[in-house]
Amino acid sequence: MSSQTTPPSYHEIPFFQSVNTYFDKAVALLDHSKGLLDQIRACNAVYQIQFPVRVKGEIQVISAWRAEHSHHKLPCKGGIRYSEDVNQDEVIALSALMTYKCAVVNVPFGGGKGGIKINPKNYSVDELERITRRYTVELIHKNFIGPAVDVPAPDYGTGMREMSWIADTYQTIKFDDVNALGCVTGKPISQGGVNGRTEATGKGVFYGVREAVNDAELMKSIGLSTGLEGKSVIVQGFGNVGYHAAKFIAEGGSRIIGIIEWDGAVYNPDGIDIAALKAHHAQTGSIRNFYGANTIDEGNSLLEYPCDILVPAALESQITDWNAERIQAKIIAEGANGPIAASAEPTLLAKNILIIPDMFINAGGVVVSYFEWLKNLSHVRFGRLDKRYEENSKKGLIATIENLTGKSLSQAEKAMLVQGPNEVDLVNSGLEDSMIGSYHEIMEVWRNKSNVKDMRTAAFISAIDKIAASYNQMGIFP
Repeated sequence: MSSQTTPPSYHEIPFFQSVNTYFDKAVALLDHSKGLLDQIRACNAVYQIQFPVRVKGEIQVISAWRAEHSHHKLPCKGGIRYSEDVNQDEVIALSALMTYKCAVVNVPFGGGKGGIKINPKNYSVDELERITRRYTVELIHKNFIGPAVDVPAPDYGTGMREMSWIADTYQTIKFDDVNALGCVTGKPISQGGVNGRTEATGKGVFYGVREAVNDAELMKSIGLSTGLEGKSVIVQGFGNVGYHAAKFIAEGGSRIIGIIEWDGAVYNPDGIDIAALKAHHAQTGSIRNFYGANTIDEGNSLLEYPCDILVPAALESQITDWNAERIQAKIIAEGANGPIAASAEPTLLAKNILIIPDMFINAGGVVVSYFEWLKNLSHVRFGRLDKRYEENSKKGLIATIENLTGKSLSQAEKAMLVQGPNEVDLVNSGLEDSMIGSYHEIMEVWRNKSNVKDMRTAAFISAIDKIAASYNQMGIFP
């Protein structure tokens, strides 16, 4: 372990350039025309906004952006983050990742992304509401939001509350749009949200990791046994994605030995009780000083600890040239967008580390956002039309079996067997199917193309081929 805990200052390549480095690596193995590839690579539209908001009695000018990377499918789709680190390059890069992510998991959206350059902790709820509503109005004026145009979602620094404000603002202005609620996803259930959206990204990470570790051929190639049972896991980030990823992976039989947050980390090689840590965090506002683990002041040093699976689920560029050589995980599942710098990836691959790329493994959020959007357009809750029909059909089947066998089931057994699916059951089923199906599409590319050497390149090839087919079928590129 290196004694150096603070990374030195160095110049990492811009985020969008990093994404395009992966893109170019994949297209070198494909046979599409240069013009078509240039169109797929380019960001179609970026809107930079400067707007005034009264904050604590003073006028403050807020900087914000919305990028629409690809219009090959509409609407565009992507989150809105609130962070002092937001900039145009980051927003464009994240919108590009969303384009490829949607294609990988077969969601019919183009990629988009938004950002407001603020630290939400520095503003009151009223001030955040004014900023959010003003940002929404600016997007409406330039046609950068709408259920058929561009559909934002939560991201770093935002959540259901902000999405509810956006939906209300849009409905107020577009009062004659019957599908107005579909202008944004990640809303509260009472405002047209869908059950299962909160945990969707973390649960998607679980489904994807589970599918990978159950792949005997893949696990043999990196020297691991199959299955989640007993595997050691470190998770960076204990927000929505990190917490749910840790929770479901632990329930799958793995041992969560470390959790990293912005103010430090906790570590216990025997395993951490995630529910107890969540309660501690809710009570104290921090994971530090948790009774069930040791607190480590330099939290990101935990990225370099030995483990079977590392899940960076915080921000981009957490694994760089500076620390890549010291990473000891066998698998890295990118719960965040772009946590591995492009320049660091060759070092990790040379160490035979399996990288499960962000464009696949954290796609659970956009999959379930797609389901929420469908719900808003259909104006009916999932399961409402068929839940009781299924239950009554099952009751009839059980009654027939009981008559034929002369044996009766208990009321508890009958209740368990006849229960029809609720909305969350259908959403989780759709998410699981999407992650499993996409995993096998990616692995088919990896295994059938001898010149593809890693999972990220296979995922990019899968996405690019689908986007290219879409453009060609439009007739734009004959």
